[in-house]
Amino acid sequence: MQIAEFQQLMEDLYGEADRERGVPATVAWLCEELGELAQAVRKGTVEEQRHELGDVLAWLASLANQIGLSLEDAASRYVTDPPA
Repeated sequence: MQIAEFQQLMEDLYGEADRERGVPATVAWLCEELGELAQAVRKGTVEEQRHELGDVLAWLASLANQIGLSLEDAASRYVTDPPA
């Protein structure tokens, strides 16, 4: 699946509910999921790591949708101007 397709899937599945929740709450959920990913990386199984990585990606896509940005555009910076 391409990143833009995933972002659209998150919009189709959760867009309305995400907008009702709002950006501040979405950022809070994203942070919580990052913590769960960190714990899974330290102590979890590969399946738990994969699950939490997917959750982080989903919340990141939700945030991008709510603020009107493309994850694909954000990622393309690494092609033309990667950080040192």
